[in-house]
Amino acid sequence: MIVIDRIDWPWADTARMLACMRAFGMSFWLFSLLCLHACAVTYASPGRETFPRLGTADEIENFKATSRNWGRWGPHDERGTVNLITPETRKRAAGLVRSGITVSLAHALETAPAADVPYPLEHQMLSTGQSPESVFSADKVAIAYHGWSHTHLDALCHIFDKGKLYNGYAQELVTMAGCTAASIQSVQDGIFTRGVFIDMASFRGVPYLEPGAPISADDLALWEQRTGVLVEPGDAVVVRTGRWKRRSAVGPWDVSMHSAGLAASSAAWFKARGVSLVATDVGADVIPSGIPGVAMPVHQLLINTLGIHILDDVDPEALMKRAADERRVTFLFEVAPLAIAGGTGSPVNPLAIF
Repeated sequence: MIVIDRIDWPWADTARMLACMRAFGMSFWLFSLLCLHACAVTYASPGRETFPRLGTADEIENFKATSRNWGRWGPHDERGTVNLITPETRKRAAGLVRSGITVSLAHALETAPAADVPYPLEHQMLSTGQSPESVFSADKVAIAYHGWSHTHLDALCHIFDKGKLYNGYAQELVTMAGCTAASIQSVQDGIFTRGVFIDMASFRGVPYLEPGAPISADDLALWEQRTGVLVEPGDAVVVRTGRWKRRSAVGPWDVSMHSAGLAASSAAWFKARGVSLVATDVGADVIPSGIPGVAMPVHQLLINTLGIHILDDVDPEALMKRAADERRVTFLFEVAPLAIAGGTGSPVNPLAIF
């Protein structure tokens, strides 16, 4: 368990504390006990929240109808919950930089086919140093990045639901020319905010979660309660299942068919917290979903219903080590997509800065 480096006490300063003591005639020790109780209430309360189970198709449809963020930032919005990241949010996040150490969350692009790599990176050298006449090197790359292989950021035009994109745009706006609404260009200026690292594998006392293990809203709330870290509006949440550690231990497997990941109910927790971005080391969803007739509810609910950008296939193993060394799970998070006109997403190299 990572030790949190700071607690925000309910009283801002000693003078206010002493004034309260005088007003109520309390002893120092009694007042101290009340302080600790107040802190316990502040940090333990998320664990007592009730979240919808979202275990059936009907429950998911009801959640969509009652929780959509469509129109929340106007009828023409294409950015979704990234709107929760304000200039003040960015400045506070920048204040988290203390040691100045950066950690990449990108997994090395896979160049060979495997059970979880149906479309490896195509890398071709155009100019090398093997010729005496050469004065530079150059190469060409091609990548099909959506799926369970390469670290990438999904655009809000990536998921359709009943003929609609996020915010009610018609899915016909996505053509062979690309997305004309809610494309990856909507976040071309980058996502720069506080990151919160939720290492669910370590939290459960295992090196990695086994395929099919779900992470529910209650699991996320319990993590908050026991770590004392509250996720806030605008935060980017990075969830580790240990997928890449398991891959190193047992070899590749078809993650598209069997994967640990987020259960549908997690969408209610992300909505309640006002999360701007969700990153996982898998394809977000637990597979199988456990919901008859609904294959990938988390992608549908986060991207289409709530307008939350998803980062798939991040590699948080180095982040896990750095967070342990720093003894904290919050940091400055930054990611920016390639400027792909009409893109449904982008390969990316997200960064955690401590």
